[in-house]
Amino acid sequence: MTTSICENIKKIKENIREHALKVNRNPNEILIVAATKTFGVETIKEAIACGITDIGENKVQELNEKYPHLKDEVNFHFIGHLQTNKVKYVIDKVKLIHSLDRVKLAEEINKRAKQKGLIMDCLVEINIGGEESKYGIPPEEMNNFIKEIEKYDNIKIKGLMTIAPYLPSEEVRPYFKKMKELFDRLKEIKQHNVEAQFLSMGMSNDYCVAVEEGANIVRIGTSIFGARLYNMEG
Repeated sequence: MTTSICENIKKIKENIREHALKVNRNPNEILIVAATKTFGVETIKEAIACGITDIGENKVQELNEKYPHLKDEVNFHFIGHLQTNKVKYVIDKVKLIHSLDRVKLAEEINKRAKQKGLIMDCLVEINIGGEESKYGIPPEEMNNFIKEIEKYDNIKIKGLMTIAPYLPSEEVRPYFKKMKELFDRLKEIKQHNVEAQFLSMGMSNDYCVAVEEGANIVRIGTSIFGARLYNMEG
């Protein structure tokens, strides 16, 4: 018998509590963003009924399809790679963009936010493992990148995000430690549009370690909803 979404969420919250308390952190300060890529509105509503308040979408089209059905029930986050020409479709729908990784994207976010009369909260995506297959800026370029964003008044840098290399928990720990160091450095930056509040790291396979190392947003899909069923045609 498969476990229910509610049981899965309960287990995740228990795990977060256990690992947060282990390092003297308050588990209530850690936000679960349910990664809802490929999952339908009814499935997501089940998760919301079980206490999920925030969901993360990877694709602009999917976000726009689900948004009308869920906008009054949940906060939307954009957690995938964001193409510049798609910014206009999400700018007034999401609470937080997790994947700011280039100046051209910042320029477009700023422009579209200004048009809508809002300040867009963003996380800077860091490629902590230096993997060619992943987006994000190199860790050593963080300070320069943040400085370049200073001129954009309609963007607020709220923290950092990473997708760590897919490794066993103890092998991934050093990457999360490095992210926490970068996050602490970000807190020291005195810039009008920087307010370091969120460290978004940890997914289904490694969120417990991420919590121990300082994550206060974890992005979890498979452990909530089960394995994704992709369309295998084509």
